[in-house]
Amino acid sequence: MLLAGCHSYAGGSIFNSVLTTNRDRKTVSDYMRLDETTRVELIQGEFFMTPSPTYRHQAVVRNLLVLLHSFVTRAGLGQIVPAPLDVILSEHDVVQPDLVFVAADHFDRIKERLHGPPDLAVEILSASNAERDRIVKRDLYRQYGVPEYWIVDPDAQTIEVLSLESGEWRLHGIFGKSEELASPILPGLRLSLEQVFV
Repeated sequence: MLLAGCHSYAGGSIFNSVLTTNRDRKTVSDYMRLDETTRVELIQGEFFMTPSPTYRHQAVVRNLLVLLHSFVTRAGLGQIVPAPLDVILSEHDVVQPDLVFVAADHFDRIKERLHGPPDLAVEILSASNAERDRIVKRDLYRQYGVPEYWIVDPDAQTIEVLSLESGEWRLHGIFGKSEELASPILPGLRLSLEQVFV
């Protein structure tokens, strides 16, 4: 069942639920009052449904988590945290990236939730969320100053790395399964995508 004022995605387009009755912008307080089992994100004052992930989605999350955790802890760079973790960007924006990296210098942002932008947000695409991740959240992460954004496509077996420069996204690279990913925010990282897309 959709929440009143909640949106979902179908056929590549955003549509309003027939149950939408209240056009007031929702806030962090409204979000926190939801049942813990309700899978939604709050974007620009609107609730968006977040379907349960598939096995393949979770396998990619697991592989990235293991590889990145090993690298950042060994290098003392910070922490990698998987979803679900609320990332509070503003009074009207609460998202749950599939993975976030928080640099050691920004540990003050971590409380029960992450208050402020992560240093890296990672989203794994699926049929139900591709438009949200490629368009809506890409713009949201730019707006709130997330330094780096990875868009992971399990179908194409690629990772697109976007780096924020002067308030705009610059394409650092699109890395395929046979390549090693390099990251501006994680110096020294050489991530074998053959170990990600197993």
